[in-house]
Amino acid sequence: MNTQLSFDLPARAALGRDDFFISPSNQIAVSMIDKWTQWSSRKLLLSGPEGAGKTHLTHVWATQSGATIIDATDLCEDAVPNLSTGPVAVENIHIIAGCEAQQTALFYLHNLCLETDQSILFTGRGEPQHWLLTLPDLESRLRGATLVQLHPPDDALLRAVLIKLFSDRQLSPSPELITYVVRRIDRSFDSAQKLVVALDALSLGEQRPLSRRLAARLLEPPQENLL
Repeated sequence: MNTQLSFDLPARAALGRDDFFISPSNQIAVSMIDKWTQWSSRKLLLSGPEGAGKTHLTHVWATQSGATIIDATDLCEDAVPNLSTGPVAVENIHIIAGCEAQQTALFYLHNLCLETDQSILFTGRGEPQHWLLTLPDLESRLRGATLVQLHPPDDALLRAVLIKLFSDRQLSPSPELITYVVRRIDRSFDSAQKLVVALDALSLGEQRPLSRRLAARLLEPPQENLL
């Protein structure tokens, strides 16, 4: 069989408010983003597993509020005065555990935003108590923020996420394929993301359309010959 060369081109993610599917696993988080002007102390902490929609909701909030988005690893004290002139979202705080400079900059940013009446959104993966931040003052400020968690997806949300992930790659899977995948992958957004990427690559490489049979090669290990 001829194998087509494929290139790992980035997919264009749809990050608008209308692209975010609401289900019981995320409806509280969505409601809090929509009511951002009512945040206690003008700050919110959004946590959840990888691929749960934290970045998507961050972009939704940035569109609503005009906020600047910055990754925690890119923070430095010199940038804080400019960042604090408007609402700001700081993503992936869990990554800067042990990074004193970034934690100090985030602490400075937190305080300056509150002094200037600006809202601030923090995001991170997993449970905040497991982020192992080493700056006590920063940790105490984060504990003072309202915490909203995104949970693993139910079937309806997982189905919607798969359709969106395929759509981001300009693919149109059949309802049968989506149902088949939902029943077999792990209940996580990360598993959905990896499956879509792998299935797209397999389809391109072998010049075959998306199908249940193609997905089965990724999801169902070959049976051993017992004879």
